Amino acid sequence: MSLKIEIIKDKILSDNYFVLRNITYDLTRKNGEVIRHKREVYDRGNGATILLYNREKQSVVLIRQFRVATWVNGNPDGRLIETCAGLLDNDAPEVCIRKEAIEETGFAVGEVKKLFELYMSPGGVTELVYFFIAEYTDAQRANAGGGVEDEDIDVLEIPFEQALEMIKTGEIQDGKALILLQYLQISGLMA
Repeated sequence: MSLKIEIIKDKILSDNYFVLRNITYDLTRKNGEVIRHKREVYDRGNGATILLYNREKQSVVLIRQFRVATWVNGNPDGRLIETCAGLLDNDAPEVCIRKEAIEETGFAVGEVKKLFELYMSPGGVTELVYFFIAEYTDAQRANAGGGVEDEDIDVLEIPFEQALEMIKTGEIQDGKALILLQYLQISGLMA
């Protein structure tokens, strides 16, 4: 059974870098009662993320970069360790993540495996993130990575077990990285 939703108002509050909308809608509950909601919805487009791993070396490739939202929310230097990621910008998810892997990590990966698609903050953000993993080798390094244009990215090749420990210590606080590292752990790919 689908919900009955009637849009009352859909107003754009900001269309600067991304789109912030104020939406008022009536939602009809299963019992027939109508409830009016007023919400702000942030549309930043859909994205993709990838965790590169090397079974032989028992390592993973993560990145570290400044994220203003974390700084505003109390991260002292605003830098976050995370998985390589980017917005789709009209590309297919696999095309996007291959570009991002080269730009951010410097690795031109071979086969990529799509795992799943997840909404990361569905209470107010429209973004759907496509999650990938790919095995990498040193021979696939195409450049030093570090991003493009206005990005300043550190490439981190970390032992897999150390990365898992960094979740426990709070050094890794990025949801994408946590999900992909735990997937790699439970999948047995690093055994």
